[in-house]
Amino acid sequence: MYLGVDGGGTKTAFCVLDADGTVRGEVLGPTTSPALGPGGTRTAAKVLREGVAEVCRRAGTDAGRLTYAYLGLPGHGESAALTRALDDLPARVLGHGRYAVGNDMVCGWAGSLGLADGVNVISGTGSMAYGRLRGRQARTGGWGELFGDEGSAHWIAVRGLNLFTRMSDGRLPAGPLLGVLRERFALEADLDLVDAVLLAGLDRTAVAALSRCVSRAADEGDPACADVLDEAGRELAALVRAAREALGAAAAEPLPVSWSGGVFTVPRVRAAFGAALTASPEPYALHPPRTTPVLGAALVAARLAGAPLSAEAVDRLPAPAGPAGDEARP
Repeated sequence: MYLGVDGGGTKTAFCVLDADGTVRGEVLGPTTSPALGPGGTRTAAKVLREGVAEVCRRAGTDAGRLTYAYLGLPGHGESAALTRALDDLPARVLGHGRYAVGNDMVCGWAGSLGLADGVNVISGTGSMAYGRLRGRQARTGGWGELFGDEGSAHWIAVRGLNLFTRMSDGRLPAGPLLGVLRERFALEADLDLVDAVLLAGLDRTAVAALSRCVSRAADEGDPACADVLDEAGRELAALVRAAREALGAAAAEPLPVSWSGGVFTVPRVRAAFGAALTASPEPYALHPPRTTPVLGAALVAARLAGAPLSAEAVDRLPAPAGPAGDEARP
């Protein structure tokens, strides 16, 4: 049996998969993001320990009997010190060395494309694209919310908050977003938003969750919010195009592309993303995600163990519950 772990900015998913493609157990736990601060790896260790124990219990096994495990953890490969710390965590949790650790972007690619060549773009709390083509790998984006993560839930939320300030000041025409955010925070005065967001110290995940307000306002006819969602789709397409270039795809080669993360549950973002790629001079073949990132992690574990699941077993894996799963659903 194979353990898959998909970490993220909002949650950590665990699954145990057998060689026939049967999901023996699944569990959701808190985030393992290094953005948790100085104690982040200690917190991550606790999340992993509890999640592995519970998913193994549900699968009727224990960590010692797992054939192999793959853990996709946020921040892996982005800092030498952090990567060393993350590499060492599973041995203490599993009690053996039959595992590999990588960035959670690999889980999204593996699940969406079933380990096939192509590019997967992730847009949840953050955003990035990752792909493989004929033995080459490429990553674009994922620079963090301060100066990157374009098209992500956090990026959408920050732009929505900025629109609120402009509408409140009269620098933009008032739209439904004003009422949506006033209701969300029960504001007595618009300036109370400073207290509700900044002085209250909303963390990265809580800010990203405000992207739901932008989506709701767009649904209620707010043109400025609709523009933000359209721009998010175009930014995500730009990540794919840059990954294609890095992978060295031939000019006329239809590159397979899929997606994961909650932002892709927003129809307007998904439509803008698809339109941007369709309008590109190079060809793309868009595929809905085959299965979830956490099951993608388990597929990677099986491959690394030297016993990749058959095509028939992969076909039996469940598709994501929505268009792209539910992480950081706006």
